[in-house]
Amino acid sequence: MTTLDVPIPLDPSGIRAAVDNLLHEFLDEQERISSVPELTLFTGLLRDLLTAGGKRVRPVLCVTGWQAISRELPPRMVFRMAASLELFHVFALIHDDIMDNSALRRGLPTAHRMLAARNGHHPQAEALGTNAAILLGDLTLGWSYDLLYLGSPAEEQAATPWTTLNAMRTETLVGQYLDLASTGSRSPEAELAWKVICYKTAKYTFERPLHLGASLANADEHQLQALSAYALPLGEAFQLRDDLLGVFGNPGETGKSALDDLREGKQTVLITTAYERATPAQAAYLRAHLGSPQLGPDEAEEIRAILVETGAVEAVEEMITVRHKRALESLDAAPLQPVATDVLRELAITSVARVA
Repeated sequence: MTTLDVPIPLDPSGIRAAVDNLLHEFLDEQERISSVPELTLFTGLLRDLLTAGGKRVRPVLCVTGWQAISRELPPRMVFRMAASLELFHVFALIHDDIMDNSALRRGLPTAHRMLAARNGHHPQAEALGTNAAILLGDLTLGWSYDLLYLGSPAEEQAATPWTTLNAMRTETLVGQYLDLASTGSRSPEAELAWKVICYKTAKYTFERPLHLGASLANADEHQLQALSAYALPLGEAFQLRDDLLGVFGNPGETGKSALDDLREGKQTVLITTAYERATPAQAAYLRAHLGSPQLGPDEAEEIRAILVETGAVEAVEEMITVRHKRALESLDAAPLQPVATDVLRELAITSVARVA
């Protein structure tokens, strides 16, 4: 009997543990059925990435989405969906780190850096690491669907909300494209920065996982709209906090450099707000240094000072407060199960009051 043969209470820590068990069971099974011994390189790396940490926000929201609609404890198919979302997220992180040339993720070397180090003897170790990580991401994307489909009964396959799942995939990839296209721009657009937040975080991290779990419980349109009214503003608040941490956070707590976003020239709402409020001299400094791969600590500190002096940091903090309040207020009369709204209220707090 596996962990998930026994339903668990609606507890975020229990959900995370159950999903992690299911993920490792899946990797065990892939190793068992494969005739390719080299596969253990990829499964081993995935285990490292999964055990390195992570909030498991999407799996928790998926299971909570089920419980928001149903009085029954979530069946195994809901946890399969939750675990599938986490594998999809690992795929997205692997490729995102390659595109951003990030060195750290959750305090450890990123997948492409790990693979380069393992092939340090190779004359083109860095390129090999990048290309191998692309393959690892591709494999993980495919497995995220296999986990949901292979071995599941026909009735589960028929009940799977494929339309919502595929919409999430499309929104996430389009959001990533828009993020890449705007990064380094010398003409930042606030509207585009908000669109990236919508696709890459508000919908992908919050709305779609809730909808997927709720759809498995046969949610009606009114209930799905109630979940959206909570998820979308909270997702925006979550990303706004992430943007602040990306510039002002402690790398020992965030697990990544506080220089990466500045060196890449990420056009976040924080940055576009600073441009809107900057003096000509401040705007010129931002244009000269944001997006420079050689950006040093002194220049970064000056940029941080400009973000504070322009009032951009204070404005973003106010945006977070307003959206957090809106998300909580949406639950007051929502047609959802109280046990789930209690969890959603707690998640709203931890999503914005965080240091990592």
